[in-house]
Amino acid sequence: MKISDVIVIGGGLAGFMAAAVAVDRGQKVSLLTYGSGSLPLASGAIDFFNAKAPDVAIKNLPAHHPYKKIGLKACDAAAKFFCDVTAKADLPYNGRLSAQIPIVTAVGTLKYSCLVPESMNASNLAAKKKIFVVEIKGLKDFYASMIADNLKKYFPDKTFSVAKLDLNLLGGRDITCMDAAQNLTGNEQILADGLKTLDAGNDDAIIIPPILGLDGNTSRAAIKSQLRAEIFETTCLPPSPPGIRLQRAFMNYLQKSGVRIFENSKVIRGVIDGKKITGVVVENAVREKIFRARKIILATGGFYSGGITMRDFDNPQEPIFDIPVFFPTGAENWSNQQLFSDKPQGFSMTGIFTNENLNPIDERGEILFENLHVVGANLGGCDKIFERSAGGIAISSAYKGAIL
Repeated sequence: MKISDVIVIGGGLAGFMAAAVAVDRGQKVSLLTYGSGSLPLASGAIDFFNAKAPDVAIKNLPAHHPYKKIGLKACDAAAKFFCDVTAKADLPYNGRLSAQIPIVTAVGTLKYSCLVPESMNASNLAAKKKIFVVEIKGLKDFYASMIADNLKKYFPDKTFSVAKLDLNLLGGRDITCMDAAQNLTGNEQILADGLKTLDAGNDDAIIIPPILGLDGNTSRAAIKSQLRAEIFETTCLPPSPPGIRLQRAFMNYLQKSGVRIFENSKVIRGVIDGKKITGVVVENAVREKIFRARKIILATGGFYSGGITMRDFDNPQEPIFDIPVFFPTGAENWSNQQLFSDKPQGFSMTGIFTNENLNPIDERGEILFENLHVVGANLGGCDKIFERSAGGIAISSAYKGAIL
């Protein structure tokens, strides 16, 4: 049986990133996935931390925080590598850790992220004189008038115009952004012709839902070349075309790089020899199969993806290797009295603690497995939703886990 240098368990952002970094370093990589991961649900932007200068905020975090184990150097390197991967897929991203870039949300607020798809980078919006917000007939969950009204609070000196276009994409029935993006791929001229009727000039901006195709930047480039005004995509409810573009970009990169991808592969346990894991056992319809490797990267996620389970309260479990899981004990520490409060939620702190090499450790701080590295949402010690650090932790921990 072939022995991989690295087995990555998990098909989300952290798993893809870890596999990409490892194969880029000349290692033989096997990626085991079960399910489609969470990227189709994501905005496509990568949040590192909710601060004007995320790199400064990361330096000042407590010792137990995942970023302190990862280190700022690995965070910087991860951001650069991530942008290199997306650029090769013709999906350019903008940004850096020392500042944040605004993007327009589906309700017309501004959200700030470190790494942003070029099509969503709204940094130049403040310099525009007139802003057109385009509503597509039949497109669900996109309300141009609400977006315009909310954006006026940020830009009270701008002129706003709501434009409604009928592109006849799916015979008059209601459609999602996913439907529109699929149908505009190869048919970009329909949208380009509609946007031309706005007669928007060089000093204007056009805001549209995220419908510029599902692969790279091809659809956007075809439309942008015919317009004088700058065009910006917003976020949307899932399924999210920008998230799917990112998923496809990584999948194509991994396939072209020679990563062996095993889909629908449910890893049920490890093959353990002392403090080493020599392989993992995968369950399939006929029989169990063992995959061997010199190093394992665990990127199965947290509660939402089943990487951490909890059938009994106060007893969270990591189901593959039975690694101890940190948990704030006591029902009173599980959540805040107010669900939407300005403090982290206790349950979101749940996860695995590691040393600086991302090896899992027990309550005494001793390494459990020397060749296992834990990355992404599996890591405990912070509320990634409250901090808006999930994407940054995913790519940074994956980068570090892959280079060790």
